[in-house]
Amino acid sequence: MTAFEIEPGQLFVGGQWREAADGARTEVVDPSRGAVVTTVAEAGAADVDAAVRAAREAFDSGTWSGLSGRERGRILHRVAELIRENADELARLESLDVGKPISLCHAVDITNAANDYEHFAALAHSLDGAVRDTPMNALAYTKREPIGVVAAITPFNFPLILAGSKIGPALAAGNTVVHKPADETPLSALYMAKLLQQAGVPDGVVNVVTGTGPVAGEALLRHRGVDKVAFTGSTAIGRHVAATAGEALKPVTMELGGNAAHIVFEDADLEKAVGAIIKAFVFNTGQFCMGGPRLLVSRPVYATVLGILADAVPGVPVGDPRDPETVVGPMAGEKHLKKVEEYVDIARKEGGRIVCGGERLDLDGGYYYRPTVIADLSNDSRVVQEEIFGPVLTVQPFDTEDEAVELANSTPYGLASGIQTSNLARAHRIADRLQAGIVWINDWAMLDPAVPFGGVKDSGFGREYGPEALAAYTKVKSVVVSLD
Repeated sequence: MTAFEIEPGQLFVGGQWREAADGARTEVVDPSRGAVVTTVAEAGAADVDAAVRAAREAFDSGTWSGLSGRERGRILHRVAELIRENADELARLESLDVGKPISLCHAVDITNAANDYEHFAALAHSLDGAVRDTPMNALAYTKREPIGVVAAITPFNFPLILAGSKIGPALAAGNTVVHKPADETPLSALYMAKLLQQAGVPDGVVNVVTGTGPVAGEALLRHRGVDKVAFTGSTAIGRHVAATAGEALKPVTMELGGNAAHIVFEDADLEKAVGAIIKAFVFNTGQFCMGGPRLLVSRPVYATVLGILADAVPGVPVGDPRDPETVVGPMAGEKHLKKVEEYVDIARKEGGRIVCGGERLDLDGGYYYRPTVIADLSNDSRVVQEEIFGPVLTVQPFDTEDEAVELANSTPYGLASGIQTSNLARAHRIADRLQAGIVWINDWAMLDPAVPFGGVKDSGFGREYGPEALAAYTKVKSVVVSLD
């Protein structure tokens, strides 16, 4: 099955492939060339209703929730195996859809997606309760039960991984799912529907509706048959999602925007630190909520670090994502490219110094932007304070630990942060003071499905990965048995 056949261009509802009720379709664009490669069904409210009804019927019938955790785990293990067996096709679709380098898709997206399902397969049979000691003449115990129908709404930058981080724990806990991928990048979600069915997930347990956020996403969010919403996306849209879900008292998991600070102290190993710095802001072309676009450098090594970046960053390979040597591919779409251009223009107007980059790269009609380093901006600059979501790094000096922490915590976001130092006591001391859901020390983006991930402040709430994620897809029931 390829991206160009009819089957993956349809909705997946109740175990069947189908067109949208009104026959509407939307284009999928290859961002490396700016060219349409295929079309997919554009779901409307009626299609979303059908998907939710299918998920509800599957949940109520117990075809999935009625299985033991061990049985669900076996099927999820098979999903992980199928991801690895179909790695070449999934990597091709993800690269075609998002524009990320094919080598990155294999090393990161495919590997992590398989690991996600494998991890939650192992946790599927660990959902146990507890006996509680009380002064009552009674046996009191708790048990964890699935919530019901989960709406999984995922963004454009890591379609495969971020779908797995929601579908994996939702299924492990016994829920059913309606997945709405980003309208720009739906291909791997549709391919995964086939693999989930092939692995043995019963019909109706996972449904995929492609379409726009204002139509399909809104219909799914507001549907009374949805019991929980799991959302990854921008903070602005996240506020709307949380408010709308709150009106219906639906629990939500929100993984939102980020604008992480990366702190370099004078005692850091600069050779290793610069590698982590570059990775932190160019990875996935900067379209990375946990990226490190704000670099804070101790003043004694500030000029040295800027000089190293000025020499090193222009040498990072930018180009065709199908070339195995490419490190930085195109932006995922023209609107994302224009947003980066606007922020760099703002930086120039605010007196920022472009150390390197600062312009488009004209290549095959694609949406490319050169990795860009900007110095001499004040901390209240919009370019420093707001999430750019592109390959742009701002660099600021600091004099003391207190100033570094103050600068790091000065934005509304709190998803990730990083520290470069050879002083272990300092590393722990600073990590305790940073307002972030995860702190990396002497590297960046060290991630594993066993480690919970999520934000504070405007970066959201709830955690993905780890047993914390599994717990978020369950509800606790207390049972008290009188012994009189």
